[in-house]
Amino acid sequence: MTRHYYGFEAFLADTRQLAEQAASFHPEAIVAISRGGVSLGHLLSEYFDLRTLYTLNAIHYDDTRKLDTVEIFNIPDLHTAQRVLVVDEIVDSGESMVAIMAALKARYPAVDFKTAALFQKADACFEADFWVKRPAGWIDFFWEVDLKPESNK
Repeated sequence: MTRHYYGFEAFLADTRQLAEQAASFHPEAIVAISRGGVSLGHLLSEYFDLRTLYTLNAIHYDDTRKLDTVEIFNIPDLHTAQRVLVVDEIVDSGESMVAIMAALKARYPAVDFKTAALFQKADACFEADFWVKRPAGWIDFFWEVDLKPESNK
């Protein structure tokens, strides 16, 4: 499997591009998928000047190994929101986002949800409403690599 390092400077530039795409949606809240979407959610909340930034946990991978199920927990209270942007760093298989969006829409049917990701795989079963790049291979994000002790890299 080909691996590509994705650094902080590329992250900033791509986050700005993603924010500009999503600006027409005028989100009132952001739900960041933990863990990979949390850094992205934080920057987007700054861009949109939103304090209504929430996280939701979804586990579908163990390192690079895809699990058989998607575990979703810590769904935030969005009952007062009308437009919510759901963000993650990558739509890989798309299965996690399908499950997440089904859970959110079931709990909050009156909310208008849109999705955003930095990377969108071409063969995913879900396509984000807003995305920046099509990845070739596995992406090693700076937050996964840069803070690890040298012995773990």
